[in-house]
This record gives sequence, C-alpha cells and structure tokens, in this order.
Amino acid sequence: MRLTLSYAGFLMVAGALLLAVVWVFLLRYVPEGAISISGPGRDRPGGPPGHFIPGRSDLQKAFFPRAAAALAVLLAFGLLGGWILAGRMLAPLTRIADAARMTSAGSLSHRIRLEGRRDEFRELADVFDTMLDQLESHIAEQRRFAANASHELRTPLAISRTLLDAARDDPAHDQGELIARLHTVNTRAIDLTEALLVLSRADRRSFTREPVDLSLLAEEAAETLLPLAEKRQITLEVTGEKAQTAGSAELLLRVVMNLVQNAIVHNLPAGGAVTVHTGSWDGTSVLRVENTGRPVPPELIPTLTEPFQRGTQRIRADEHAGMGLGLAIVQSIVRAHNGTLDIAPRPAGGLLVTIRLAGTPPNGPR
Repeated sequence: MRLTLSYAGFLMVAGALLLAVVWVFLLRYVPEGAISISGPGRDRPGGPPGHFIPGRSDLQKAFFPRAAAALAVLLAFGLLGGWILAGRMLAPLTRIADAARMTSAGSLSHRIRLEGRRDEFRELADVFDTMLDQLESHIAEQRRFAANASHELRTPLAISRTLLDAARDDPAHDQGELIARLHTVNTRAIDLTEALLVLSRADRRSFTREPVDLSLLAEEAAETLLPLAEKRQITLEVTGEKAQTAGSAELLLRVVMNLVQNAIVHNLPAGGAVTVHTGSWDGTSVLRVENTGRPVPPELIPTLTEPFQRGTQRIRADEHAGMGLGLAIVQSIVRAHNGTLDIAPRPAGGLLVTIRLAGTPPNGPR
C-alpha cells in the first residue's frame, strides 16, 4: 500500500508540475480580457466579421476543468498501476518471508529457488538458500555428534558397570586385574571428555591470541612422541624453518600433537617414517605432516575430519586406539584460527596433511 501511494503521489506531483509549467510559461503571458480585432469594412452591416481572441480568463475556464479531470485520471492510473507494479516487485519478498516463516517453525528443508534475472531480490534469495544449506548441514552434524558422543561416553560406563557386577558376583576374582581394567576404562573416558572439551572450546573461539612459532611446536611434539615412534620403529623427522602465526599456543600444540600421533599410529608395522615440515610462503605459515602407511581410499578422506568417524582401515585395538576425534579437533582448531586444513593420500600409501595459517611478523601479531 505504501509503495502504491508513493507511485500515485509521484505521478500526481509530476502532473501538477507539468500544469504549473503550462501556467508559468504560457498562460501568464496571455492578456486578461478578450481581444476583438476589426478592420476596413468589418464594422459595416453585412461586412466580414472581426477576429475574436480569448483572454486569460477564457483559457482558464476551458483549461482548469480538463486539467482537473486529467489529474483524476492520472491518480486512478497511478493507484491501479502502482498496486500492480508493487505486487510484482514484492512477490519475491513474499516468498522469502514464507521461507523464513517455515524456517522459524523448524523446517530447514524448504528452499526459495527464485527464478529470473540476477537482481537484488535474486541475490537475497540465493544468500538465504545458502544460509539454509549451511544451517541444515550444521544442525545435522551437531545431531550426529551428540548421538555419537552419547554412545562413546556410554560405552566406558557400561564396561565399568559390567566389571563391577562381575566382581560383586565373584568375590574371589583377582582384584588387581579388576582395578587395572577399570583404570584403563576410566582413563579412556577421561581422555574422551577432555577431547570433547577441547573441541567445544575451539568451536567457541574462547582463547587469547598470542605470537606462536609452529616450528617450536613441531619440535616439542616430536620430542614428546619420540618414545612412541621408537617403540613402533618409526623414523620421526622435523625439518623446515620458523613459521610465525597468532593464536593459542596450547590449542595449536594440540593440533601438532594429534597430527604427529596419528601419523605414527596409522603407519607401517615397522620401518615407517613421519616427516614434519614448517615454513612460510607469501605471508602464510605452513605446517606439513607426511607419513608412510597403507593406501587410503580417496573416498575415505572427507570422512576423516568428522567426529567419531573412523575408517575401517584406521581402527586400532591397542593402547593407542583412537576415539575418532583427532582430526575433528584439528579441523575445529584450525578453523577457529581462520586457517585451512588439506588432507591428501600419498600414492605410495599414507597421508599428507597440510595446515595453512595467517603469518605474522616475528615481533608479534599484525
């Protein structure tokens, strides 16, 4: 209604201005009274008639009623045409409002899919559809995460209850073995809870940024995990140069630790190698972790960063069995630092993981 009245108002103003131009530049130069022109012989009876020129008042009497009628027609045309044009222009907004209303009611599957040329309404509809796609994907991911987390947390509790029930039914059972198994189960539950807390912290981005050198983190992670590498007969090597960035040193160290530990655990039974390389290129700090191992199917790569998703060739049953959160935590922390995570299978087997973060000068963050 407001658009219709605006269109009609503009038409009325334009019409009034046009009439004002006619009055200002035409009628005001016409004499007030009528003019009668007589010539030789025109005054005689039966002679030729004289010329009559209407004055300003005569023209006003003839002009103003027709001008008022024209304005009335213009007003009716403006209201009708404005209502039609406003309806056609606002139709995309009606579809967008309907989609938003369905979204607020809990339905995320509806899409606008506005057709036509690319204008502001089409761009708004496309952005809204993209937002719904991301929102639906995020909510589905959170639901899977909650279901998997509940299952993973319930498993050690169920095992503990089974062990305690067995000990109650058989008092003569070896208490030392029971305590050792309960300790292992509880340690795994604690590790899982800590991993979930780290993942939640990274998603919230509740950390203070400070200057961090990825090369120092790589050396610290390699020094910590060297006994594990030696136990598995894996060669662990750290190369490269300084790679300055800004972020949480604790979270970024967790990233390097997870990548290096995964590279050691998911490797060849013996004689494997893990290489950690750091460097800076074009203002970007880069961390690469490359390891030998069994060939990884390309279709398995996108699932490795999903929480609790373990490839069938990556499941382990030893003391370093993963919980399916290692790479999910890595991706979450890297995303919180506005970086990128690339995972690619090596032709000879194993993986090449590359992390790119925004570089900073050696004296601090920009």
